Amino acid sequence: MQPKFPSDSLTTLTDLVLPGETNPLNNLFGGELLARMDRAASIAARRHSRRITVTASVNHVAFNRAVPLGSVVTVEAKVSRAFTSSMEIYIDVWIEDRESGQKTKANEAIYTFVAVDETGRPVEVPQVIPQTEEEKARYDAALRRKQLSLVLAGKMKPSEATELKALFIE
Repeated sequence: MQPKFPSDSLTTLTDLVLPGETNPLNNLFGGELLARMDRAASIAARRHSRRITVTASVNHVAFNRAVPLGSVVTVEAKVSRAFTSSMEIYIDVWIEDRESGQKTKANEAIYTFVAVDETGRPVEVPQVIPQTEEEKARYDAALRRKQLSLVLAGKMKPSEATELKALFIE
């Protein structure tokens, strides 16, 4: 199976925040943003694997900045690392200033998707070859996040989580 670059899966969704999508403070509902991120991540996972993909987990979400009514929101998602059948998708959310057009990072998230066949059974996915410094950092960190998840789920012994341990033991 031919490895792929994160840029091969890059998915960009741009949309406007409308009144029916906002809370009483006129900011985008968190759930609405989660849905947009899930859609972008799903497309990125499908582009990487060329298979049916399903959301396995939402590993991290940071709502760092409110997204006001009328904002132009851009959700960028791409595969940061692939394992046997799962893919970590890193998502950046940008808001665009209405007057200057300047984009500011507002939020980020990390989702895990699994590629499956027509019966729902996991299937193998291509590996990822990171290119940029940011992609390399996200790629390396993905293994630590995966090990932490496996340890917390009781599927890996802490002593076996070598990449994770390296953060704490010199």
